[in-house]
Amino acid sequence: MKQTIPMKTIQFFSEQTTFTIKNKTQIREWLSNIIRQQKKLIGEINIIFCSDEYLLKLNEQYLNHDTFTDIITFDFVEGKKISGDIFISVDQMKENAKLFHVKQSVETHRLIAHGVLHLLGYKDKSPKDKKIITAQEDRALEWWR
Repeated sequence: MKQTIPMKTIQFFSEQTTFTIKNKTQIREWLSNIIRQQKKLIGEINIIFCSDEYLLKLNEQYLNHDTFTDIITFDFVEGKKISGDIFISVDQMKENAKLFHVKQSVETHRLIAHGVLHLLGYKDKSPKDKKIITAQEDRALEWWR
């Protein structure tokens, strides 16, 4: 039996950008499937698309990093309940799409999956961890298509 995902559980926002995501209902279902595959529960997840400048300020304020980045994930996970805020730079997303020769929509979904995977406990600091999370991103993108 398919679980219905309440609209308020996974929400989308924009800060300092006009970018809006399409297919919100399908993305909610896709992310819920990723989370359930890991035997976790869906809490409140906010996906915020923002400008480079907005994300840089967060990076400086909360992580003491003075660099641009494509994504920052704030983990509010409690036990098996997956919750958090995922901030995605639209500017970096577009640059990544060009750099990796993929459609912008593919890069958008990769970054969304990447943020959720962080909430599920996947890391990306070491080469070994990067290989694991990238494989999980690829798997998630296969489910999307």
